[in-house]
Amino acid sequence: MASERELNDFLASIDRRAYLRATYSTRDEDAAMDLVQEAMISLASKYADRPRNELPLLFQRILTNAILDWHRKHKVRAALFTNLSEFQSSDGGEDFDLLETLDLEQVGGELEAADTQLQRRQTLEQLEKEIARLPERQREAFLLRYWEELDVAETAQVMGCSEGSVKTHCSRAVHSLARVLKSQGYA
Repeated sequence: MASERELNDFLASIDRRAYLRATYSTRDEDAAMDLVQEAMISLASKYADRPRNELPLLFQRILTNAILDWHRKHKVRAALFTNLSEFQSSDGGEDFDLLETLDLEQVGGELEAADTQLQRRQTLEQLEKEIARLPERQREAFLLRYWEELDVAETAQVMGCSEGSVKTHCSRAVHSLARVLKSQGYA
């Protein structure tokens, strides 16, 4: 059973990554924040009695389900109010900036030259744009495997698919990102 301190430490360690994942998936910062908070509350209230080592997979599954529910609700609302939405502005609110959430001093651990920092910022901006353009399942697999550092079996469990599907989605995501970034001059 995880102690209250272990649960708090776990939630503090995953909040930024979970927020980024939800933001990429929903493309709505407010909805992403709500989804992450709801997932954390659900984990704390329903699964606090679980061992510490089970918390990461449980949380990822809760967040995945919350994101899927959000998409379902969003799809229903869009279908119901299609005619009304034609009169609204097309401002999608997709101005999420990865660099605002990334503390470059923590990443680097040492002071870097200005040109190195600029190059890193430009690369991260481009990477963020390309991750957001990935198909949903590829993006989810990529973020779980490489940002959340889950193994293939854990990712498959969270996504509710086979390990082979996870490998396929990750491979396609990596190749797609590499191809696009290389075409834009990034090594």
